[in-house]
Amino acid sequence: MSEENLNEVEAEAPVALEAEVTADEANGDESEDAGKANPKALEEEGEIAADYLEELLDIYDLDGDIEIDVREGRAYVSISADGKSNLNLISAPETVQALQELTRLAVQVKTTSFSRLILDIGGSRQTRVNDLTRIVNKLVAKVQETGEDVHMKPMSSYERKIVHDLVAEAGLVSESEGEGKDRHIVIKTA
Repeated sequence: MSEENLNEVEAEAPVALEAEVTADEANGDESEDAGKANPKALEEEGEIAADYLEELLDIYDLDGDIEIDVREGRAYVSISADGKSNLNLISAPETVQALQELTRLAVQVKTTSFSRLILDIGGSRQTRVNDLTRIVNKLVAKVQETGEDVHMKPMSSYERKIVHDLVAEAGLVSESEGEGKDRHIVIKTA
């Protein structure tokens, strides 16, 4: 696969859903408390976020059911709808990213602590996982074929975790390189 084709493949994927990385994440240091976060505090984050999002949905007359969960040390809020719904109006990746940031800010104002909340609207997260899987499969094939390292475009810490897991499943090695917004993954042979 040529470099041009590789860039085309990566350009097809939607933008990152995760908002800007934190200062710790920019330096490659995920929060040490990520897996140890207080479940009760995360549930409170989810409740605050759900209240905020419910008001937002009401203001814009959008239909959706809100579910709250705690996964991997983060509050996870999902908005979904059965059947015919106008929820697709806010499920574009850029919109989900913006709403996630607004929701995080609303939570931070109420709790006075940083929020790592994840927002999913209409299955947007699974769509991104599917896109990343497709991209990683192509890049893994290229690394296996050429034996050369492949640098991916910068992405959020959430997405890098997904890519690291996919690469490991394929039997290759991946490393994060760079700082801040330039932090990206390099896929290498084992």
